[in-house]
Amino acid sequence: MLDILQTPLDDLVRLLSSGEVELQSYLTELENVYERLEPAVLAFIPEADRFERLRRDANILQVRYPNPEERPPLFGVPIGVKDIFHVAGYETRAGSELPVEELQGFEASSIKRLRRAGALIMGKTVTTEFAYFAPGPSRNPYNLDHTPGGSSSGSAAAVAAKLCPVATGSQTIGSINRPAAFCGVVGLKPTYDRIPRDGVIPLSPSLDHIGLFTSDIRSMQLVASVICSDWQKSSGSNQPVLGVIKGPYLEHVAADGIEQFWDVCRTLEEAGYQIRHVNALSHMKEVV
Repeated sequence: MLDILQTPLDDLVRLLSSGEVELQSYLTELENVYERLEPAVLAFIPEADRFERLRRDANILQVRYPNPEERPPLFGVPIGVKDIFHVAGYETRAGSELPVEELQGFEASSIKRLRRAGALIMGKTVTTEFAYFAPGPSRNPYNLDHTPGGSSSGSAAAVAAKLCPVATGSQTIGSINRPAAFCGVVGLKPTYDRIPRDGVIPLSPSLDHIGLFTSDIRSMQLVASVICSDWQKSSGSNQPVLGVIKGPYLEHVAADGIEQFWDVCRTLEEAGYQIRHVNALSHMKEVV
């Protein structure tokens, strides 16, 4: 029996676009998982009648694209949206308790691109306050006593828990890479401004990056091709070179952490990746 919630994104879109899996039936499956897991994970900002609204949005989408052969690349895919992104019809709170009217703005270009590609808005996901330090309530789906990481905490947790197949995030320092690692999902922090930053509440405009979370790399490639400017499909012929900092920086890592780190490096080398050791952060001792 097909487990639609475990299906890779490109296969999911094919099944939904063709009608082999009915979009409303898929949303019912998603609702069942949401009702079972979300009360503990707390990935999303609460929304009354979320799935009734999603079903209405799905009906509009189906009316707009009645011909399966003309359906867009993310037809019917629910996305979680980090609550620093402005989305038409939704409040933006940015994890804060400021008056809502002080934080509103025009819909982000990144969200417009996803909507034009046929994505449905699953809802706003929890963020640390203004994508900084103060955490929200989200928990790590793999261990509810642990954090999912921040600041894109709800987005990473939602994808890890299969509450949605795609979610947006942002990174100023480590707010995509860290929660992706904590939650065991794929995080994309692309080149600066590869995904437009307009319509997103900034933390540091010169450092902020807009990114994504998915459950696997194939899914990320599909969504990135829709949302990234000037996307070029990789030939897949070359493995990337991975830089590893050497020197005093790694001396501050706990023993079990550094052992795991080198195990990962060896696994990558065995898979054909090139590891290049780079001198950097030589003044780390003075910094800490």
